[in-house]
Amino acid sequence: MPQKSKYKLKSLTIGKDTIGERIASLRKERGYTQADLAEKIGINRVLISDYERNRIRPHFEMIIHLALALDVTADEILGLKPSKSNGTKPTLKILRRMKRIETLPPAQQKALLKNIDMFLKGAEK
Repeated sequence: MPQKSKYKLKSLTIGKDTIGERIASLRKERGYTQADLAEKIGINRVLISDYERNRIRPHFEMIIHLALALDVTADEILGLKPSKSNGTKPTLKILRRMKRIETLPPAQQKALLKNIDMFLKGAEK
């Protein structure tokens, strides 16, 4: 059994967010639930929750798995490099809705898109 270290490292926060907060933010930006992300990596959802709440720190191999699953660099998860997501790439949540809209008959698509356009125009004011 490994010996417990007598040294206690301070919690490392680079920037304004912790690693867990960055994982949660990146996951939500992509429209994944904790269960979705856990399934994509092949781990239990509780681990994702524990990482996001900073109850446990992810091992370097887990950071690699998270980076691959979230399509970001490990540096972005660690906070060493700002996230390259700037709103140009639609989130998974938006993409799912777009796919559902595409399955509707053309008349319903047209009506729905008209409503969306009216809502967006009203929101801009």
